This record gives sequence, structure tokens and C-alpha cells, in this order.
Amino acid sequence: MATFAKITGTGSYLPEQRIDNDELAQLLLKDGISTSDEWIFSRSGIKSRYFAQKNQMASDLAVFAAQKALSEAGLEPNQIDLIILATSTPDNLGGFPSTASSVQNKLGITSGCGAFDVQAVCSGFIYGTHLANALIKSGEHQRVMVIGTEVFSRILDMKDRTTCVLFGDGAGAVIYEASSEPGIISSAIHSDGSHQQILCVPGYIGHGGIQGSAYLTMDGQAVFKLAVKMLEKVAIEVLEKAHLSTGDIDWLIPHQANIRIMEGTAKKLGIPLEQVIVTVTDQGNTSAASIPLALDTGIRDGKITRGQHLLLEGVGGGFTWGAACIRY
Repeated sequence: MATFAKITGTGSYLPEQRIDNDELAQLLLKDGISTSDEWIFSRSGIKSRYFAQKNQMASDLAVFAAQKALSEAGLEPNQIDLIILATSTPDNLGGFPSTASSVQNKLGITSGCGAFDVQAVCSGFIYGTHLANALIKSGEHQRVMVIGTEVFSRILDMKDRTTCVLFGDGAGAVIYEASSEPGIISSAIHSDGSHQQILCVPGYIGHGGIQGSAYLTMDGQAVFKLAVKMLEKVAIEVLEKAHLSTGDIDWLIPHQANIRIMEGTAKKLGIPLEQVIVTVTDQGNTSAASIPLALDTGIRDGKITRGQHLLLEGVGGGFTWGAACIRY
């Protein structure tokens, strides 16, 4: 009998501090940077975003989301046998110990289950889902928690209005369990390192400090063109693997980067905008957290229901991209 990785629980968390475009514009004006709600919204579809408190780490946000997912799945923390955590803003310099290990500790998991981070920027959650699917189908793991969590506010140059207005903080968690019922039907991940400079943090750790810039930099036009192209291509790839067409998809759940990218992708795939889960308006771009946040929002709003087909896809720095076709 075939084994599938089925979603049994989802959870999400947004920090308490919500900053709308007008508030952000006032903050930027203090440094002589001019912007407005109209300027930001017309280019991105974003109205607000959430920023973590100074003492909140990526693992703290992840724990809140994980606890909600565990509750939804009816599981205790020690019943999870693997944690895969996607983040570009880990708790510690150098990324170790892993943020996944910190989440494991904060959840009180003492079973000794595996826990590790994956780094594929905004595609990170898709990469984690792809891994979870393979590990559950192989029989090696039964219950895998995949988390996307980010505190992107820490790497934003608040004097660069082309990037600082786009991103926010948050976390989303999904529990996949081994099941005889269809769950993840197909998935795919890709990368092309020749495009890494169009979206990156160019600085690095050296000699006890940061060498170069520790702020995110982005070539918006280049990212837009590549994103729409790759999202269409990988969506078709996973649909063909699943023996489905776009007409079989109930909900498209894309990485919440920019409303124009999302609209462009939906148009190319022939999926009506009414069937696209959109959270970027209220949450901004939360990188690896955006897809699980959108998934959980769609479920809790009652839009996504059992038995429906979902198409999840994302692109990120690297340049990375991937997608998953799931029966919820």
C-alpha cells in the first residue's frame, strides 16, 4: 500500500507589532526617506506588515506556530520524529546551533528526534516539504514538522525604500504524517546559482564581525521576470507528475512576495484570482514563512477544506524555486 505525507495540523504566528504603510512612511521620513501608502501599495499590494520585538528570535515565533499545529493535529511534542525548519534569519551567527534545535528545546521535545535547518530563502518551506515527503514515503519517518520562520526586519536597510517596505516577520508550521490517504501528490525543487546576486545579503562573518553589508539587496525587475517564468514552469512540472491539470486545482498558495508576481503567475496558469490565497496585503513578504502562513490562514478562514487540491509554490534567493501539489 502506498504511503503519503498528509497534512494533519497547521499553525501560524505573527508578532504583536503591526506597522501599516502610513506608519512606516513616518518612520522612514525621520531618516529623510520619502514614501507613501500609495507608492508602496501600487508596487507591491502591501498595506501592512508585522515586526518582531527586539528580544524575539526566529525560534520564538516558530514555537508559537508549532504549538498551534500540534494542537490542531492532536499531538504531543514528543510524538514528532523530525523537525525541518526553513529560515534565512537564524537565531545565531553562522546558523549554529540550528534554529530547529532551539525550537526542539523550547517545545520540550526530549525524544532525541532529528532537527535541522534548510536555507533556500523564500523557497525554504517548499524545500522542507519536498524533504518531508521523501522521508515519510521512504518509511524512515512518520510525523514530520516543517516550519518556516523569519525575522526579516533584522536584515532590512531602512534607508532603502525599494526593499524595506516589502518584508515582514512571522512563522508558519505544518505537520505531515504518514497516511494511506493522498496528501503530497508531487513536489519539485530547483536552483540556479548564476542568479544569486539579484537577491542576497552580500556580507559575511569574518574576524569577529560582519564583513561587507549585512542588509538585504535586491534587483526587483530581475527577480520579477525570473520569478514569474520559474513559477509557471515548476507548477506545470508538479501538475504533470500528479497527473492533474490547473482546472483540478482548488487553491493556488504562492509565496507572498508581491501581488504583481502572484497575479502574473495565476494568469499564466489560467487560475482565477478568486482561487489564489492572498495574505501579502496584510503581512508583507515573510520569506520562508509566507506559504505556511497563507496555508494556515486559508484553512482557518474556512476557504480550504478537506479533499481539495492545493498548489503551493515559491521562489527565493539563490536563485531557488519549487512547488508541491497536495490533496488536503
